[in-house]
Amino acid sequence: MKVLAINGSPHKKGNTYHALNVMKEKLEEQGIEVEIFDLGNKPIRGCTGCGACAKNKDKKCIFSDDVVNEGIQKMEEADGIILGSPVHFSAMSGAMKSFLDRAFYVQGSNGGMFRHKVGCSVAVVRRSGEVATFDQLNHYLLYSEMIVPSGNYWAAIHGRTPGEVLQDKEGVQTLQVLANNMAWIMKVIDQSNIVPPARVNKEWTHFIR
Repeated sequence: MKVLAINGSPHKKGNTYHALNVMKEKLEEQGIEVEIFDLGNKPIRGCTGCGACAKNKDKKCIFSDDVVNEGIQKMEEADGIILGSPVHFSAMSGAMKSFLDRAFYVQGSNGGMFRHKVGCSVAVVRRSGEVATFDQLNHYLLYSEMIVPSGNYWAAIHGRTPGEVLQDKEGVQTLQVLANNMAWIMKVIDQSNIVPPARVNKEWTHFIR
């Protein structure tokens, strides 16, 4: 089994990386392979809502000049997904928002590619805004019928300079508990012979009469 941990920070070895690495180490103890996928500091387009991914059904965004399609492919191949973002003005990073908007639009337009995968979120913060960010990240997982494990607190960890989050003992423990629960759920699913519920065609409504 494999987990893809998405690093939504522009800093490759910043605190978001260190937070994800805490979970990586714990998951690897459980025999689960983990890859940390860095969005990097190059521009990522926002979703334009063009609908090309729904029309083409090729599991790709029509824009191919950034890391989004590579990330989508890796997410589809993984059994579990971790969304990790620094907190920018009580929200996820701009790059993470653009990436997730497009990736999850594609997955929903192509038969629910991430449906019933195990997914969780991690917010990395200097001082505050982590709960709002954690909530924003979870919107993508819950909308997509993913299975979201819990921990013993909201999955947030505090630090400013790179590596400082490792001094947040409660934060580290929270992520370790979350990683153990994620591993357990993945193993339960892997060993289960119960057929999951079929995907239903979504009823689309709006409020303009």
